[in-house]
Amino acid sequence: MVMRKGSNDYYRAGPWTGVQSSGIFGLKANPVYDYNFVHNENEAYYIYTLKNSSVISIIVLNQTLYIRQRIIWIPQTKTWSIYQSLPQDSCDLYNVCGAFGNCVIDESPICQCLEGFKPKSPQHWNSMDWTQGCVLDERWSCGVKNKDGFRRFSGMKLPNTTHSWINRSMTLEDCKVKCLKNCSCTAYSNLDPSGEGTGCSIWFGDLIDLRVSQSGQDLYVRMATSDIDADAEHGHRRKIVLAVTITVSVVLIVLFAYFCTCFTKTKYKDEAEKTMPPQAENENGQEDLDLPFVDLATIVDATNNFSMHNKLGEGGFGPVYKGTLQDGQEIAVKRLSMDSGQGLQEFKNEVILCAQLQHRNLVKVLGCCVEREEKLLLYEYMPNKSLDSFIFGSDQNKKLDWAMRFNILYAIARGLLYLHQDSRLRIIHRDLKASNILLDNDMNPKISDFGLARMCGGEQIEGKTSRIVGTYGYMAPEYAIDGLFSIKSDVFSFGVLLLEIVSGKKNRALTLHEDDHNLIGLAWRLWKDGIPEELIDSSLVESCNIPEAVRCIQVGLLSVQHHPDDRPNMTSVVVMLSSENALPQPKEPGFLMRKVSSEGKESSGRLTSSNNEITISLLNAR
Repeated sequence: MVMRKGSNDYYRAGPWTGVQSSGIFGLKANPVYDYNFVHNENEAYYIYTLKNSSVISIIVLNQTLYIRQRIIWIPQTKTWSIYQSLPQDSCDLYNVCGAFGNCVIDESPICQCLEGFKPKSPQHWNSMDWTQGCVLDERWSCGVKNKDGFRRFSGMKLPNTTHSWINRSMTLEDCKVKCLKNCSCTAYSNLDPSGEGTGCSIWFGDLIDLRVSQSGQDLYVRMATSDIDADAEHGHRRKIVLAVTITVSVVLIVLFAYFCTCFTKTKYKDEAEKTMPPQAENENGQEDLDLPFVDLATIVDATNNFSMHNKLGEGGFGPVYKGTLQDGQEIAVKRLSMDSGQGLQEFKNEVILCAQLQHRNLVKVLGCCVEREEKLLLYEYMPNKSLDSFIFGSDQNKKLDWAMRFNILYAIARGLLYLHQDSRLRIIHRDLKASNILLDNDMNPKISDFGLARMCGGEQIEGKTSRIVGTYGYMAPEYAIDGLFSIKSDVFSFGVLLLEIVSGKKNRALTLHEDDHNLIGLAWRLWKDGIPEELIDSSLVESCNIPEAVRCIQVGLLSVQHHPDDRPNMTSVVVMLSSENALPQPKEPGFLMRKVSSEGKESSGRLTSSNNEITISLLNAR
């Protein structure tokens, strides 16, 4: 199955294996529909039937980021809910890594040459342009006995089958022999991998659109025997060297272990055990940090001994300084303050998370330092500082026209989508706000400050905490009151941030009409009165696309709905921002807090749907 944009392939499901489509994630056992692929001499088609005839489910093709979506009608809320989307991730895009390039979504960068191959153009490859693909390290010698062979790659979405040949009755060994006899044959595989594995598929020419996949299978790729043997010989030789080294060194290790244990444990172990969050340990219970450590002397030199002249600002973690390394690279150094509201656990949490996250809209952490009493993080330097310095109460907001603001809020949405769905572990940020959005030279936004973030394993999308941390004005009601955090609490924070970007006003620092509450309340009143465009920042009069801005306001109000189930997920938010489809009407948002009179009485607002007076304990906000 291939989907195209115009004449260009955009997405390709792998070939049908007799059980499923190789490399596609959607066709699995599920509670919604049964599916089948019919292929015989007369016809070939894919069919699905709903398991429950009362369910309304349709497949939509459009021109947005996700060009194929299965959506289901929810009668209770009278809205469509997205059940599946394709492409699912960056590796689902057609042939993103070029010929003989393998897309691995968990790697950074995602494109890797197959083992035994090298980039055709190293210059383009190193600049993240993978379209030219890869070539063999050593060409095989076709027709010369024992000069070429095959390397097995497991869990592969099989290549594009435009230039391929199949035989249903051949064995895998017959398939290998058949491929060896043809100098144009580059790979082979089982046609049907189920059971004992039968049938033969062979490919000619370049192998196109490869990726690692949960539903993939074994692919045997042709290459020079010397290259295959070299790997085997290297592995054998390495085992021998390792065995000899262990045997000779065992006595020295035993003697040395005592001194190392005494010295290292005293200096580091107590602190490591005290500060280690659960998710920071590997299977052996040992610390697993992938960031480079930088010595304190280097950082002191780079920041001119943490000079006030180099200070960029200060947050809940502590002060941030600009620094310049000896090679000329500019960095930002975040220094844990002794009286910080955050502590060592947040520091370690951010180190671990940032080592694993790779996205253009997430700030990049370059290294860390744990030395003496100092705890420091090194970031890429963002010359335009944070978003709040541009949109709140200064002449700077005139530098952000509507096109720039829309690009910023859309890019933030893409960054959150990566955290919630596309990264190896689902990440809930818990402190998304304007001051945690940094801007590079080209005003591209990057989400920062992962000290309060939480990792969720598997399909987990929510959690509960007795220690409520975050920032007033951005916290979702269920989180501020009950400590319930989820991807939907991040959506609430994004909704507040979106309204701030459109309006140029803070959610918590407004002088409002006496009937208003905060920025959310102002946006809701203007929406009910049919004049939402009055929320738009006055500095955007000349550049603003009014319909687009009003649509953003509607998305913002949908994102700050009181009940989490009424809020869209970030996949839906990205789609709503990038399309012109009709949107559902928002309900009254959460946290419409009215002003307090001079007698200390609240006029008539609410913090939750049931109470006007609420006491919050264990609340650490900033």
